[in-house]
Amino acid sequence: MSEVPGTSDTPDPLDSFEEIIEAETSRDPDLAVIEAGSRTLRTQGGPPGADVPTRPEDPEVDKALREVEAELATRWGETKLEPSVTRIAALMDVLGEPQRSYPSIHITGTNGKTSTARMIEALLGAFELRTGRYTSPHVQSITERISLDGAPISAERFIETYQDIKPYIEMVDSAQEYRLSFFEVLTGMAYAAFADAPVDVAVVEVGMGGSWDATNVIDGDVAVVTPIALDHTDRLGASPAEIAGEKSGVIKRDATVIMAQQPVEAAQVLLKKAVEENATVAREGLEFGVVDRQIAVGGQLLTLRGLGGEYTEVYLPLHGAHQAHNAAVALAAVEAFFGVGALRAERLDIDTVRKAFAAVSSPGRLEVVRRSPTVVLDAAHNPAGAEVTAEAVREAFDFSRLIGVVGASGDKNVRGLLEAFEPIFAEVVVTQNSSHRAMDADELAAIAVEVFGEERVQVEPRLPDALEAAITLAEEEGEFAGGGVLVTGSVITVGEARLLLGKG
Repeated sequence: MSEVPGTSDTPDPLDSFEEIIEAETSRDPDLAVIEAGSRTLRTQGGPPGADVPTRPEDPEVDKALREVEAELATRWGETKLEPSVTRIAALMDVLGEPQRSYPSIHITGTNGKTSTARMIEALLGAFELRTGRYTSPHVQSITERISLDGAPISAERFIETYQDIKPYIEMVDSAQEYRLSFFEVLTGMAYAAFADAPVDVAVVEVGMGGSWDATNVIDGDVAVVTPIALDHTDRLGASPAEIAGEKSGVIKRDATVIMAQQPVEAAQVLLKKAVEENATVAREGLEFGVVDRQIAVGGQLLTLRGLGGEYTEVYLPLHGAHQAHNAAVALAAVEAFFGVGALRAERLDIDTVRKAFAAVSSPGRLEVVRRSPTVVLDAAHNPAGAEVTAEAVREAFDFSRLIGVVGASGDKNVRGLLEAFEPIFAEVVVTQNSSHRAMDADELAAIAVEVFGEERVQVEPRLPDALEAAITLAEEEGEFAGGGVLVTGSVITVGEARLLLGKG
């Protein structure tokens, strides 16, 4: 394992700190004055592989994978759940508690979880730790959800893992009031695969919420809370405070909490939970943050303030201020995992950190998949996500005319999402993906007309037709005029568009 110690030129931890606070708290000034009774971390002194796998080339393997997918599809989907960890705990019990065999970093929040998880994974891998990453939903292939050493597990290994634990799944099914859900089975598979590898550390993203999320049978050494906003309000609560109460369930006894900037009411709930669990807290804008960011070709150049000092000239090949903040959170989480700020007052090796961030990717997050005209994919699916995406598009792309392709789920705040994109879309093509959760294109169009006006809305129920229509509209500007297309509204829409455009 690479050494974690700092370098001899570690800067004074107090240098530039006022600038960090000023820059970070400008997003939410009141957060800087929230006082909690918990301790806070105040320092006194392998890159991912293939991002999105394709279908297996071997017909027999592809057939076997489809059979597993079909069996999983017979279970409750990810939006139907009974809020408890009873069934997943029972499965872990009969499997011999595989999730206890490695330390873990547990990630909750509303937006930015997957990108943050991928950054954490890249950093840990760069320090020669064997990682397991569990994220959801997938963009194109179900095998994306479980990664080892920075790459999705193979179809063969996915099938083998399922078959290995299938008898135990059936045992739990027969003893419970409800069968294990789709997500619970996948969670069990991930934890079993990580133990079998074995991994040095697991990076685990919640599916929904925290307290009763299926992933919450782990005791994360580090709990990460990305920005909280309104989403899944029917399940998690109607206010940021209520949602934070549910998500705070990932904070375990004596853990370290890495907290991104939050609405004040959400922060208060999270900090109260940290006090109750004797957890140590590091807050973006106070203990760590983004000191500076400059637009660069293909991404941005950052100066980050970590728990152990300042990290300069960090290139991140992702667009948007939100990704810079995700990077700050990821860095702090990995520092905390290594004991920086608690056991040692020195930064991680800066060259290793730079190498890790430079290799980060996040498919479907402001991902350019075509040029002339430029087609960008982004999985924003709620108003908060749409707002940061719109801001990032303005900053990173110089479109003279941007056409939106939007296919959303019926259970989301679609009006809020469309309103966030209205200022940057010249026209919008509404469509629907293949999911049973997809909002009907005509229903979506009716809302879009109210937001954009009838003359700016086109309806194409089939996604291939919607992409063709949007590209044609963008090309009306001329080959060198700077027209572009942004496909958004749902991870499923983005994944299907990615396939149609030849990515995977």
